[in-house]
Amino acid sequence: MTGQPFFRWDWTVDHLDDVWVQLLQHLQLTLWAVGIGLLIAFPMAVVAYRRRFLYGPFTWITGILYTIPSLALFAMLVPYTGLSFTTAEIGLVSYTLLILLRNTVAGFGGVPSDVKEAAIGMGYSPRQVLWRVELPLALPAIAAGVRIATVTTIGLVTVTALIGLGGLGHFILLGIERRFMTATVLGAVLSVVLAIVMDRLLIIAERAVAPWTRSKAAA
Repeated sequence: MTGQPFFRWDWTVDHLDDVWVQLLQHLQLTLWAVGIGLLIAFPMAVVAYRRRFLYGPFTWITGILYTIPSLALFAMLVPYTGLSFTTAEIGLVSYTLLILLRNTVAGFGGVPSDVKEAAIGMGYSPRQVLWRVELPLALPAIAAGVRIATVTTIGLVTVTALIGLGGLGHFILLGIERRFMTATVLGAVLSVVLAIVMDRLLIIAERAVAPWTRSKAAA
């Protein structure tokens, strides 16, 4: 409309409660998706690392899921799971698997063989080698996969607004439907800010649980 400001701060202030609710929903959808994705992808990665012939089929399956357009995937799920949290999570989890699988396998593959041999020589069992040697050394690559999956999922969550569970995508859709630029800008900017903040927080968390990555970065 002519004369309408590009961004209305008064409308934003009046809807802070709604912003907070949608922000929490956006974060909830993201964390559930990445968490479940990691629970699925990590065992797959361990098996694929131990049985290399399975890596191809695993990446092929997760690659197909990754290439399905999000709107098409949600449309296929709705007749079975409805406009629900489950529908949103099935789609979102599907898009995290390929990223997490590849990074986890790459992390394990980067562990020096002499380190593993030394651990075996000290009497470590295969399970102990995995958890005490390989996993700590693979952690930076796994953490990088989690960061990529998290940022990607934050962007994808906005699409779930079309099934009534969009988090910050609610404002983007609202702005488009009503031709109200303030809502659209608000949803888009907050989504970007959330992605940046989560990326920074995950970097801090990685350095806290794996302090040796800091010395590598400094070097």
